[in-house]
Amino acid sequence: MSVEPYREITFDKDGDVNVAQRDRLAELDVTDLVMFAHGWNSSPTIANRLYSAFFAPFPGLLANAPGVRLGYAGVVWPSMKFADEPIPDFTPSAVAPMAASGLDKATQDALVELFPGHDETVRRLAQLLDAQPESEAAFAEFGALARRLTEVPAGGLEASFSDDLPHDEQSPPAVLFEDALTMCRRFTLALEETGEMTDKEMANASFSLPGGLKKAWKGAKELLRQTTYYAMKRRSGTVGELGLGPLLGQLARSSPDVRVHLVGHSQGARLVSFALRGLPDGVRNVKSVTLLQGAFSHYAFASSLPHATHSGGVLRTMEHRVDGPVVACYSRHDSALGVIYPLASSLAGDDRSALGLDKRWWAMGHDGIQAVRPLAQLTLEEALRRGVPASGCVSVDAASVVKRGGPPTGAHNDICHEELARVVLAAGRIGR
Repeated sequence: MSVEPYREITFDKDGDVNVAQRDRLAELDVTDLVMFAHGWNSSPTIANRLYSAFFAPFPGLLANAPGVRLGYAGVVWPSMKFADEPIPDFTPSAVAPMAASGLDKATQDALVELFPGHDETVRRLAQLLDAQPESEAAFAEFGALARRLTEVPAGGLEASFSDDLPHDEQSPPAVLFEDALTMCRRFTLALEETGEMTDKEMANASFSLPGGLKKAWKGAKELLRQTTYYAMKRRSGTVGELGLGPLLGQLARSSPDVRVHLVGHSQGARLVSFALRGLPDGVRNVKSVTLLQGAFSHYAFASSLPHATHSGGVLRTMEHRVDGPVVACYSRHDSALGVIYPLASSLAGDDRSALGLDKRWWAMGHDGIQAVRPLAQLTLEEALRRGVPASGCVSVDAASVVKRGGPPTGAHNDICHEELARVVLAAGRIGR
């Protein structure tokens, strides 16, 4: 780890915390504590690499703030990413490795670990991706298996944490209910848009020509990826509200003078946001929240939805539980959220949404927080020069630095920058 003092805090899928780690966190002698929640990462080792890289600039930035004793914590929760995706890129390159169409053993093992009891389901999914049968029935089977893999067990807690918008505005989601072949075709076209498919691959097949169904298997793997991430989305809400939120309440009692600053990347941004719903009444130790490429709805904090003014986002008014600002950094270079996310989040049977232009399904990491008043909208340069408002919601366009990364995710993981560390410090008034 690049910084000290650092503590790791581990939660299980139901939000239960590692008690020994929680107790060690309470022993820290610090004035401020930055707590970072990762997105979809497949191991604590990968998460710690991300935390070490992101935290590295902080000591130097606070060299002239002797009154600040800053502590660091990394939230580890059970999630995964597919092994063919680059890990959060600490030295980003312009081109990431091309993803194979099949399901490698590392990804199969991660799926089995994440979804116990589904060994045969994962094995059959891998067989279909390898064989790529040109049969509509095969796509139907693949879709059914992918969705079975991510079903919430009867009585499971996660069922209550799926939505960012009211249930009647967000269901049924296409990734779970649209015809599987239709979704595979849509994802294939989206992957072409992100640049993941080579010109040769695109020229080799057309949906309308003999052999065209073979091409759709490129999108089948993306369907599996997105159904898996939908399950992780549910889990992030569970861990945030039932795990991290209550832990922050306990920390407020044991260390009442510690100022807490929450940071989340991707679905970790959703996790720390849902932690606000889990804060006990009267707890005011959270002094800032910084969301990096948040993989959840840009309307989550909305008091009134533009397309349904009688309804709001599931986190409406939660910004008032923060004794400081909620800052969302976003980038147009994030193709995971700008291209793929809207397709997966759209409604089944709604062909208009398949174009990705329907703003109901856009992600916070694509264009920031929306439909909240008051709302400050800043460029990264403005935020660093002038600071951010002392409270309320703030959207910061970070595309000037969050811009590198290959297909299909684009710049989604390009977050380890000194400029973003400075945003966290500015949001929390740390060292001022």
